Amino acid sequence: MLVVKFGGTSVGDAEAIERVATIVRARLARRPIVVVSAMAGVTNQLLSLAHAAANGGLLAALDAIGDLKQRHTVTAERLLGAPAPQGIISELDALLRELASLAEALATLGFVTPRSLDAIAAIGERLSAPLVTALLLARGIPASLVDARRVIRTDSHFTQAAPDLPAIRQAVFDEVVPVVARDEVPVLGGFIGSNERGVTTTLGRGGSDFSAALIGAALRADAIEIWTDVDGMLTADPRVIPEARRIEQVTFDEAAELASFGAKVLHPSTIAPAVRDGVPVFVFNSRRPADGGGGTRIALDAPRRGVSAIAAKRGVPLVSVRTAEMLLAHGFLRRVFEVFERHRTSVDLVSTSEVSISVTPDDVARLDDVIADLRPLGEVQVQWDCGVIAVVGTGLADGGQYMARAFAALGDTPVHMASLSASGLNLSLVVDGQRVVDTMRRLHAAFFGDGAAA
Repeated sequence: MLVVKFGGTSVGDAEAIERVATIVRARLARRPIVVVSAMAGVTNQLLSLAHAAANGGLLAALDAIGDLKQRHTVTAERLLGAPAPQGIISELDALLRELASLAEALATLGFVTPRSLDAIAAIGERLSAPLVTALLLARGIPASLVDARRVIRTDSHFTQAAPDLPAIRQAVFDEVVPVVARDEVPVLGGFIGSNERGVTTTLGRGGSDFSAALIGAALRADAIEIWTDVDGMLTADPRVIPEARRIEQVTFDEAAELASFGAKVLHPSTIAPAVRDGVPVFVFNSRRPADGGGGTRIALDAPRRGVSAIAAKRGVPLVSVRTAEMLLAHGFLRRVFEVFERHRTSVDLVSTSEVSISVTPDDVARLDDVIADLRPLGEVQVQWDCGVIAVVGTGLADGGQYMARAFAALGDTPVHMASLSASGLNLSLVVDGQRVVDTMRRLHAAFFGDGAAA
């Protein structure tokens, strides 16, 4: 079986959804399971209207719901004819009435809760999945809508729920496999799930990739395909480096590092279930299905190379704690990381000296609380506007030549932290935020410019 995931831009309008049908039809012999995101921009609209409703802007929230109704209804009519079949219109209307009720409840409550945000954010995929299912059926492709909340079982950490892998595996065989056995295409919304009480949860932003990987791993699928709006994984962000090249194959470890450090093609969590079960992942361009969409293959047996790509994250704070108590002492680092654990804030990079530790947090949502709890441990300094540039390749540390080339390319760029991963495949550099673009261009030219051999 094959898991085929379509991102927001790949279901962003009627033309895009027609291409989805073309792609699915070409894969019917491989028994595809389809996972779809919300239409492009819809999740942001949903979260905005939730906050508006809670902050006294119920009318604005209801207007936004009207806009969502208009967009989805027009899309249905363009796909299925005007007027659209009553069945799909009734389904969309019911979901939007549910959304309006949630907005009214937030207006009464006066604040949002993580649980309410998940209930509202989930509406996006619950709107797009029926549209895709209806289009597949209209084009003669047997398809069946499957409520993803019955499949992706999670804990109750709303807005970023952790999957319950044994429960998901059982649910996949209970809810998805029977549909495939009937020679139908299951269609599920990504990103959403439910806890043990059946309450709606989400896997966090970008979680549709994660949903696809969880289903693919549970099935031991032949492959997971991620269809997006670029030709695959590239040597750099093409918005920053227009001459960035497509990478034909990368290892799971390289793809995970690139996703974690800013590559937007994949959600960082996507790779983990695939790695665990050895399921290859392919990234394709849904705007070019006729020629295979370019594509990148992500697998254990990808060729080894010095540098595969360069990624970057901006808006990253650098937090440093300095105290003489660290000198020849034990237990200090444990106390520092207990603070981050207590506030559910993960850390990307770590650098230590005899009397200081510096880290880059992955999430700033609770950083003020983290800093407050760090102050009793020592002098805390925060550089708010930094960027992390990751130079990634399986052979990066081989012989030192690639490391030397990377540092030579930096020139006079001030570097606040340099960290080589334990695996030796990621050299991460922390620089001032305003120097990120220039530094990326220098590094890309050094490894992928004319005459360079990465």
